[in-house]
Amino acid sequence: MVQLRIMSIGGLRLLLWLAIAIPSGLVAQIAAVSNAAHAQSVVRDIRVEGNRRVEPETVRSYLQFSIGQGYDAGKVDKSLQALFATGLFADVSIDQEGDTVVVYVIENPVINQVAFEGNSEVDTDTLKAEVQLKPRSVYTRARVQGDVQRILDVYRRQGRFAASVEPKIIELEQSRVNLVFEINEGGSTKVQGINFVGNHAFSDAQLRDIISTTQTGWFDFLKGTSVYDPDRMNLDRELLRQFYLKNGYADVRVTAANAELDRQGTGFYMNFAIDEGERYTFGNVTIESSLPGADAQTMIGEVLTHQGDIYNGADVDKTVEKLTLLTSEQGFAFARVRPRAMPDPASRTISMAYLIDEGPRIYIERINVSGNLRTKNYVIFREFRLAEGDAYNPMLVDRAKKRLSGLGFFKSVEIKRRPGSTPDRVILDVELVEQSTGELSFGAGYSTAEGVIGDVSISERNLLGNGQFLRLKLAGSLERMQVDLSFTEPRFLDRNLSAGFDLFHKEVDQVREAGYESSRTGGTLRLGFPLSESLWMQTGYTLDYSTLDIPSRCDNAKGDCNGDGIRDINALVIEEIKSRGDAALTSSFGTSLTFDKRNHPKDPTSGYWLQLATDMAGLGGDVQYARVNAEGRFYYPISEKITFVGRATGGHIEGFGGDDVRLTDLYYRGGETVRGFDRAGFGPRDRITGDAVGGRTYWATTAEVRFPLPFVPDDLGLTGAVFADAGSLFNANDLAKSMSGRRDPVTNAVIFDLEEDTTIRSSVGVSIMWSSPVGPIRMDFAKALSKEAYDEEQFFRFGASSKF
Repeated sequence: MVQLRIMSIGGLRLLLWLAIAIPSGLVAQIAAVSNAAHAQSVVRDIRVEGNRRVEPETVRSYLQFSIGQGYDAGKVDKSLQALFATGLFADVSIDQEGDTVVVYVIENPVINQVAFEGNSEVDTDTLKAEVQLKPRSVYTRARVQGDVQRILDVYRRQGRFAASVEPKIIELEQSRVNLVFEINEGGSTKVQGINFVGNHAFSDAQLRDIISTTQTGWFDFLKGTSVYDPDRMNLDRELLRQFYLKNGYADVRVTAANAELDRQGTGFYMNFAIDEGERYTFGNVTIESSLPGADAQTMIGEVLTHQGDIYNGADVDKTVEKLTLLTSEQGFAFARVRPRAMPDPASRTISMAYLIDEGPRIYIERINVSGNLRTKNYVIFREFRLAEGDAYNPMLVDRAKKRLSGLGFFKSVEIKRRPGSTPDRVILDVELVEQSTGELSFGAGYSTAEGVIGDVSISERNLLGNGQFLRLKLAGSLERMQVDLSFTEPRFLDRNLSAGFDLFHKEVDQVREAGYESSRTGGTLRLGFPLSESLWMQTGYTLDYSTLDIPSRCDNAKGDCNGDGIRDINALVIEEIKSRGDAALTSSFGTSLTFDKRNHPKDPTSGYWLQLATDMAGLGGDVQYARVNAEGRFYYPISEKITFVGRATGGHIEGFGGDDVRLTDLYYRGGETVRGFDRAGFGPRDRITGDAVGGRTYWATTAEVRFPLPFVPDDLGLTGAVFADAGSLFNANDLAKSMSGRRDPVTNAVIFDLEEDTTIRSSVGVSIMWSSPVGPIRMDFAKALSKEAYDEEQFFRFGASSKF
């Protein structure tokens, strides 16, 4: 019995297996036969449904199969992908009904209008130009998301990283929609701080002057440089590297540059990490040429890098350019100059060898310029030292790129090379991205000499796309008002000449110092050009009309303010008006030479700056004089953070042809020259009124040691200085000397008594300087050591100004 039961169970299992396996096999075979039949069915018709604007034939053109072919699932998938890729349809399906294939489409709507809401910081025209979706274009979600990102990029360039954009559609009839971008601009995200790590040779304040980005300040709404821009940060990184290379640090590396958003999301903190390396000087400098017929020794005079000088990467580049042009002018069109630097870390010198050989024979077929929507082509082409048809020289192309970038007209400059029509021809594509060149500037401050001071100017650095500079400036204080209009053509006659003109009107109230008011209106024509890499010459012709006036110092019509019978006005000025009149026309010609070898344009710590200026009046007009002024400034680093500054200046003016020097043309000196004295505080003076009468000769010297304030963090921008000043002003004009001791014919009282001598005025003191958010502020505390009894002293001098 037990055995039968076991066999019954085994048989049951066998039956169950047969019941399952056999039908499954049958089903699989039936399905395979069905699929094969389905795949081999021929498509007899293709019907398109759901289309409104798109023609059925257009839909069928994207299908991977056609009538008469077999229906294939793989081709159906590819057909769906092709139809979706057109961007014309929101949804597509393909079904088979017998031998007919039905393609059902839902078309994307057509955009009727694109609008923007909530934008106040960025105008609508700018946003319309940025987005790709336009009226009558097909609406797709992918394109909308792309435009959303483009709008956000615009706002990020404006420093608004909290901006958000929400696209919405308004459905219209006939499958049309209005697309609206609702914008929440958020707050402006400015650069709150700029920090440097690893800098020892230059302070944070000095490096901030080098980069193009600025920290947020009181009036930064007038400029865009305080807005965080990743592209500008990359530019700043290169500016720092170039600055260090110019000042001897050949191994410098800007190892990191990043920006961190603060926790509140209100501002960025930019951080630059710098590895300065050692400072080098030039060692032995040679020129080696492998060109037959090229004499390297005759070219040594064109070299700007000299043994013993501080290493300067910019001078190396300029030398390469000069040697390349020189060899090209000598008939070596394909000459190539390669600088080879051989550093010696032990002696901290870099020997330079300029290798001249023959480069590949390639010609420039064409130069294409794009992206200059405003700047004219000739402004761009004049920065090239080569033209179409010339021999191709990579160095000259690179120099052209640097010159274009240096114009300040373009946000980015790219010069790309591509093959020409033949193997020995190349085409250069110059791709430019322009930036704003207009600027509205404000200045404000306070001076102990003039009280509240301020200025406002409007300037354009690329006038009408011609590369010209135009500025209108209004400046003034309680004692001075001045209006200037300046125009400069930087490449006059397509040469390295700077030409321009200035129109001006100036009114000065010197009643407190000298007893008179004056005004001057005129214009200047000027021409400037470089004599060498560091020497600049400028010439100019000036024609101006000046007036002299004496306002009453009291209500008494006779000018007797004290009732002592003495007129409390400057008798010297009255006499000049009587003898010469109260107005004069001056025609003068002037020349100046400036030699600049400083390591920093705004806050130097080494090098020197020299200037000699002369001008002569008498080419017509009512005034005849000759004047010469000279000034020298010297900077020497005592240590890493302590700098010695020396300054010497002087001038002399002399009338000729029988003319005396007018009061308005004389020198008036005070605290701006020798601290410790008031404005026009020393020099020839009328003892009766206490008025300064000016002098024909002056000189002054300054010795100053600048240092960081102890126990004060460097990032506050506070520095101190101790100084000693000395100088003198003397040699009053002939009229003042002749009137000395003159008496009033009615009262017989002395009305003018000249006091003057060549005594040296000197002072010592301390200064506190602050690179504040509103500009440089300086406070001087000075004590006069040597002076005359009639001099006017000033212990404290304060000044502040700002350029925005």
